[in-house]
Amino acid sequence: MDIATVMGIIAFLGMAFVTILHSEGWAGFVPFANLEALLIVMGGTFCATLVNFPLKQVVGVGKVIRKALFEAPEDSAKIVGIFVKLSRKAKQEGFLALQADTDALEDDFVKRGIQLVIDGADQEFIRNMLDTEIGFIKERHSVGGEVLHALGMYAPVFGIVGTVLGMILMLNSIEDVSAVPRRMALCLAAAFYGMGSGYLIFVPMAGKLKRRSDEELFVKEIAIRGILLLQSGAAPSVVESNLKAYLGPSERAKVRTGDEAVEGEGGEVPAEAESPAETPPGEG
Repeated sequence: MDIATVMGIIAFLGMAFVTILHSEGWAGFVPFANLEALLIVMGGTFCATLVNFPLKQVVGVGKVIRKALFEAPEDSAKIVGIFVKLSRKAKQEGFLALQADTDALEDDFVKRGIQLVIDGADQEFIRNMLDTEIGFIKERHSVGGEVLHALGMYAPVFGIVGTVLGMILMLNSIEDVSAVPRRMALCLAAAFYGMGSGYLIFVPMAGKLKRRSDEELFVKEIAIRGILLLQSGAAPSVVESNLKAYLGPSERAKVRTGDEAVEGEGGEVPAEAESPAETPPGEG
């Protein structure tokens, strides 16, 4: 789960809660429980989104929000560690020996790329296949971001629509003084719901999705580089130095910690796959 996203939303709601409670007590929450305002803003927002986008894309926005909220960023150091270990094993035992490790990988993109190497595909074919897949990933992420941006744009507008509607109803029954506060509550609650949902939830989530997309594509670019180095038969030290160039100092330190980067993804590399040259002098 992405703590920053949840923390930001909860922190604002908590501050609003404390402000209302401190100012008006529990009775201060009553005006915000306005079903008419909620229907106008949320209903209007999603209806306008349905007009703008196909139903399938609008329904899929739930998956987009789940990705922004609950999926942790991909670990670039872990990917580098996987390719260093696999290149070492391939150097000693050949590409066919990587089949079991490939089958155990959780990342389908990396799994497909390494499978192409095992099957004997050339670099140009591998690059074209993986670049095509990245293009479709970008397109999917772009659509999700557009839907969230649209929701963030429409919500404040329908908040204003609710405000105008409440004003019309209030002026229409101005002689009934008892109805004025209720109509005014509709006006202000609609504006609150619209601007709050648009600028607290939808627009920031679109930005978070963009950053998640950039992170995912960055990791996949590292994976493509690693796959092509693996296919070329590069030495493990060359693979490591090339892929570490993508990482910052703290991430590079994680790769140097050893086998943790491979466990859970490709399984442990057997002990016999470790290069004897790596045994420090004087030990054994």
